Amino acid sequence: MSPQIRSGGPSKPQGTDTDYHRAVEASGRAERVDRVRKKIDALGIDYIYYQYISITGRVMGKAAPSRHWETQARKGVQTWMGGVTNVLPDFQGNLIGFDSNAMECIALPDPETFMQLPWDKRVGRVFCTLFYSLEDPNFAGQHYEYDTRGNLKRFDREFREAHGGLHLRVGLEPEMVWLRPKEDAVQPYEGVTEPLAYHIGQFESARDLWKQVSDYALAMGLDMIQGDCEDSPGQIELNYQFDDTVATCDRMTTYRQICAEVARQRGLIACFMAKPFMGYAANGCHHNCSVWTGGTREVQHLVSGELPGMEENFMYSKGGINGFENTDGGWLPTELGHWVLGGSLKHIGALTAIGASTVNSYRRFNGYGLWAPIGANWGLQNRSCTIRISSPDRFEFRAVDSMVNPHLFCAALLKAMDDGILNRIDPGPAESRNVTEVWQSGGDVSLIPLNLRDALDALKKDEVIRSALPGRLYEVYDEYKQDEWTRFLREVTNWDVERYLHCVP
Repeated sequence: MSPQIRSGGPSKPQGTDTDYHRAVEASGRAERVDRVRKKIDALGIDYIYYQYISITGRVMGKAAPSRHWETQARKGVQTWMGGVTNVLPDFQGNLIGFDSNAMECIALPDPETFMQLPWDKRVGRVFCTLFYSLEDPNFAGQHYEYDTRGNLKRFDREFREAHGGLHLRVGLEPEMVWLRPKEDAVQPYEGVTEPLAYHIGQFESARDLWKQVSDYALAMGLDMIQGDCEDSPGQIELNYQFDDTVATCDRMTTYRQICAEVARQRGLIACFMAKPFMGYAANGCHHNCSVWTGGTREVQHLVSGELPGMEENFMYSKGGINGFENTDGGWLPTELGHWVLGGSLKHIGALTAIGASTVNSYRRFNGYGLWAPIGANWGLQNRSCTIRISSPDRFEFRAVDSMVNPHLFCAALLKAMDDGILNRIDPGPAESRNVTEVWQSGGDVSLIPLNLRDALDALKKDEVIRSALPGRLYEVYDEYKQDEWTRFLREVTNWDVERYLHCVP
């Protein structure tokens, strides 16, 4: 791996008809690169994080002095191909997906995502799209299919083109818990609040914490709309305005980075794992989805003075026609909305494998009666269903938790919706029963996968959802997650000891 940042390709590439060159030469890019330089100078930015998203949703990348911005914006930043798998080995010690001799790829910055970090105003960040290096013997300059954010950008564009400008807008509910370390071998951390949902007194006790998160979020383009204390120790949910899918997923990544920074400053743990406590509600990340045509992108001035980053970070879609909502009244969606539901329902098992992506995710579904869904069906205001019509203008996909890679999940959701629209898939009638109660009483009801292995099996059988993981991305994702499952099976936990230490005689 390179110890330093170098240009992403040779000064005289042998061929210029590549995805990489088309991106570099895209209309308006040169003007955006110049605008970033003006922001760098006006804001006093000395360093820039060039960041991209791993297959599990981690933020990866490199940093460089801002004086090199023009060169790196023109050529990109060179980074090792295997960064997309977090540079982690499997349980046998082998790097997942890539060996140590794998080549490097190009991280080309998307200038419109440039933003100052509010906690260190000398530092900025920019998201990057990944491409194979120009020296790659097989795929020189092509889109790097392991780049889940880059894939979502393309799939979003293809979906719009295929359906007359129809596009997905998403609002996320990223639940997480704030934990305080303590000296206790049994339970080494505790929540900063009591598990008392919606109690203003509890929310008030964490006021300095959530205000700092919200202030940073506003400064980075997240239009914060509400927040509350929820049902688990230290659990706080802060919501930002819904928007087009790529922008929303980028903001989810930014939100998690903000929480991690606030935790570092305060000696806390910003925990996004699905189920940190049994017996309490988990950290879900419901995706509230609607499909739209038309509308405009408008800048929201969330902070006073000059915006601390490119104006595109502060743009949200306004207006247009919601193709999901039945404007004649009632909660049942339009015909198009039914097809969108039908596609999502048909592929619900494979979608669960991506939305609930860890072994721990399935503790959430098995904590019956704690708000989590288990039904492979849809319903009107029915929280036991995985797909819930939570309002007449949208549906809520509930088998997603806060460990999700939102770019990968929304790419898969677009593929499911596309299938539903093209094939006019009927989701059938809404489920009115409490699925958990029906299942526990022995009734006949369809369930989502209730462990990671079953979910991965569902993904393996689903060609439509696997198309959201193009090339070898599906193989690498499956390798990564199968290794996680194997590690789980190989681990002796406190539960094993408590259950079996004195099991005989």
